[in-house]
Amino acid sequence: MMNTFFDDITLDNGKDLASELVSVLKDKNLKIGFAESCTGGLISAGIVDIPGASEVFFGSIVSYDNSIKMKCLGVSEDCLNDHGAVSYECAKMMAEGARNALDVDIAISVTGVAGPGGGTPDKPVGTVYMGFADRNGAESVVTFSRGDRSDIRKVTCYKAYKYALSKIG
Repeated sequence: MMNTFFDDITLDNGKDLASELVSVLKDKNLKIGFAESCTGGLISAGIVDIPGASEVFFGSIVSYDNSIKMKCLGVSEDCLNDHGAVSYECAKMMAEGARNALDVDIAISVTGVAGPGGGTPDKPVGTVYMGFADRNGAESVVTFSRGDRSDIRKVTCYKAYKYALSKIG
């Protein structure tokens, strides 16, 4: 069965989601970190825009290249060869690797196709896999977004905040 995570996210509510995430993390005394590929650090940037984020945000690993996914996050070469960087398996391993590398309570990862090129029939532009890891384990979901490269990256950030909130809220 395919895990999916669809949302009606609009660009104008993203700051509210980031604020809500920081607030919930503070309330629960949780530390968060990220592993970002297709968003290139935007998820982290949105969090540090929120006053008080330093109480809950420890860091991020921007692993745009597969070599960084392997070296810094522990994604296996077999995973990349067998499933690709844009996959459930890779997103899950990225989240686990970020949680361990950053020594945080929870980690969120994103890896996907922001476009305009790079899409395939199986993974069209706008396909993004998100991973979540905490002390109980890890999982991943897939989401789809429309728009240009900038829109896909921004909406992915907001979906990542919402995904984190759904797991910890």
